[in-house]
Amino acid sequence: MNFTLSEKHDDNPIEMRKVYCDTLIELAEKNDRICVLDADLMAAMGTKPFAEKFPERTIDCGIQEANMIGVACGLSVQGKIPFAHTFAPFCTRRACDQIFLSGAYNKANVKVIGSDPGITAAYNGGTHMPFEDMGIMRLIPGMTVIEPTDNVMLGEMVKQVSGRYGMCYLRLVRRSAPEIYKEGSTFEIGKAVPIIDGKDATVIASGYCVKEAIDAADILARKGVSVRVLDMFTWKPLDEDAVIRAAEETGAIVTAENHNIINGLGAAVSQAVARRYPVPMEYVGVQDEFGEVGPVDYLRERFGLTAEHIVAAVERVLERK
Repeated sequence: MNFTLSEKHDDNPIEMRKVYCDTLIELAEKNDRICVLDADLMAAMGTKPFAEKFPERTIDCGIQEANMIGVACGLSVQGKIPFAHTFAPFCTRRACDQIFLSGAYNKANVKVIGSDPGITAAYNGGTHMPFEDMGIMRLIPGMTVIEPTDNVMLGEMVKQVSGRYGMCYLRLVRRSAPEIYKEGSTFEIGKAVPIIDGKDATVIASGYCVKEAIDAADILARKGVSVRVLDMFTWKPLDEDAVIRAAEETGAIVTAENHNIINGLGAAVSQAVARRYPVPMEYVGVQDEFGEVGPVDYLRERFGLTAEHIVAAVERVLERK
């Protein structure tokens, strides 16, 4: 791992879906086993350039998500490396049995891509707003479960999982995301990124909440509180060593996730902490609710996913510490 943080963390003008498609094209030019499957969302996901360049390696399965996963698993058995995309609730809730049996149980090699995670589904509303997708995938034996933080990490992760045999789930924002890392940064699946060092408490964040965690650490620093921030972009395999170091060295942990706190990142971290080094914990995330329609700025307040909510959670955990 070799990373450099961006200075401003503004939204990148290049959308994540473009990085996804461009990276797949780059990989496919070098490896004829790479293929792309979609469930009638190629325009939404921006994968039409791949289809234009590699029509023989592109399959639009229509609005048949479970069938798409079955086709992808069949291609895997024939030696292909399929990337299968649809909105996150549909490739996890709707196609869970196919991922479990045709995929993981069958030891297939499919990269499942779920877009519009959590509140980033915005105006698509509660039916399309996945607060449970990572938890569902985390339960499946052998799955690698990843939430790339920004464009730089996304490009790196798509490349890495293409060469990593086995079932993998990536959730990613279709549109713009804050720029956290500079070009040229590298990451290791299963290893947390130590963004900020600190001694009083640790915030372990993922995806959308990483920028909020950085902002929270800045607010707390002005109050004289030193907070460590870890980007836990891999939920499975979880970097338990980084979690336990944080518990030992800071004595208090807050998790922050754009996901239900039930069976989410906080649950994964809690299992490691409870088993190996118990410390006070607090959880910033969706409190066992369904999503709703609205702009992201409204939804981040509605579901408590802001820097201010993280600050409050750190202050609570420090009282318990």
